[in-house]
Amino acid sequence: MDLHVSLVGRKDLAGQIYRQLRAAILDGRLRAGEAAPPTRELARRLAISRNTVAVAYDRLAAEGFLESRVGAGTFVRDAGFLERERPVASPLRPRPVWDEVRVWPARMSGITWDFRAGLPDVRLFPYESWRRIMAGRLRPSALGDPAAAGDPAGLADLREAIARHVGVSRSVRAAAADVVVTSGIQQALDLVVRVLLEPGDVVAVEDPGYPPVRMLLRAAGMRVRGVPVDAEGLRVDALPDGARAVYVTPSHQFPLGMPMSLPRRRALLEWARRRDVVIVEDDYDTEYRYGGRPIEPLQSLDDGGRVLYMGTFSKIMRPVVRIGFLVAPPSLHRAFRLARYVSSWHAELPAQAALARFIDEGLLARHIRRSRREYQARHERVAGLLGTLFEGRLEVVPSAAGLHLSATLPAGTDDAAVVRRALAEGVGLFALSEFAVEGPAVPGLVFGYGAVTLPEIAEGLRRVRRAVDGPPSAE
Repeated sequence: MDLHVSLVGRKDLAGQIYRQLRAAILDGRLRAGEAAPPTRELARRLAISRNTVAVAYDRLAAEGFLESRVGAGTFVRDAGFLERERPVASPLRPRPVWDEVRVWPARMSGITWDFRAGLPDVRLFPYESWRRIMAGRLRPSALGDPAAAGDPAGLADLREAIARHVGVSRSVRAAAADVVVTSGIQQALDLVVRVLLEPGDVVAVEDPGYPPVRMLLRAAGMRVRGVPVDAEGLRVDALPDGARAVYVTPSHQFPLGMPMSLPRRRALLEWARRRDVVIVEDDYDTEYRYGGRPIEPLQSLDDGGRVLYMGTFSKIMRPVVRIGFLVAPPSLHRAFRLARYVSSWHAELPAQAALARFIDEGLLARHIRRSRREYQARHERVAGLLGTLFEGRLEVVPSAAGLHLSATLPAGTDDAAVVRRALAEGVGLFALSEFAVEGPAVPGLVFGYGAVTLPEIAEGLRRVRRAVDGPPSAE
């Protein structure tokens, strides 16, 4: 253990060393069997006499805290020391909002058939190609000047690559200067809040919708209002009058799955124009579309510069690759760059450089094509089995994109209980009621197929069917 001992003043130096090492042992920072710093090294670091350190060590050894081993050094003894009592509780308390925030989703264990939404199949990712590129970015010659600060908006090469990628794959109108690299969707939304909103502002979100978004907004002091959705997406006629921003997932509503219709998109843009409102468009998985006409993003329909477009690579690549992006109009470039700077400066530079190369070599597009074919096969298998295994028990919400399908249960069904019974069967999935914001929760189930293989789907869904049927009769 690299223990850092600091001395205050020059009086009783041996006593200070004794007390600080003793505290480290009692606190568990130095554990039984670990080596104490050599007396010569500690004396050099503290610029004091080695004899002074030796006096402290002798006292600790006499009290049974340390023991010397010939030729090996000085070690903490395993003497069953009782931990010191914790200091008096701090008077510091978090803001009340943090009592309401919960980590989502809750941890599940014992899962064999994983139907949780939002998880890609990490086995499909081309690790060898990524490893080769990352290794090249970690060479000393590629790292550049260690004293050079990263651009808060992201590496120029990556921003250019993202602008090209979303222009081709998503029809987004963006130049490299419009792109801010983030660590994901939630950081992008956090930047929007920092730059454009004030505590107490009303932000409208889809109901049902993605829980971490509303938790982030509430933690930032926003007043969150849920807006119902129907078969055409967000109901513009139900938007609150005082809203300063609207967060939507128009290409693939989360969690229900329907796209926002073109008339509804135009109505939302017109509503935002009349009321001077910002639209935050979350396009989290649009690359995975399996049928129908391509969905044009709100950003490409917007001619007034009111749409902020967000995306992520976590669904395409793997969740641990925490790189996302925000596309903003020129009027906000400077503010977003500064907001990124004051929050966390910049994303990891080698990963940014590697992703730029991954896109430029065509590896991202190739991976999307390969994984899209696999996910489409899973989508069709899940949709087909939901129709046959659950006939009369579930109503599937039509969807032709993404990594999940949703289905509603009859009114009054306890979908959380269904999820618990499914977990007892080894199946992980989410209840639709988990995503409710304000309106009455519609019971249902959300079936993700990103993390479950094609051969596993049928048995997993048979077990969910048993969970839907409920516990066996007591007769």
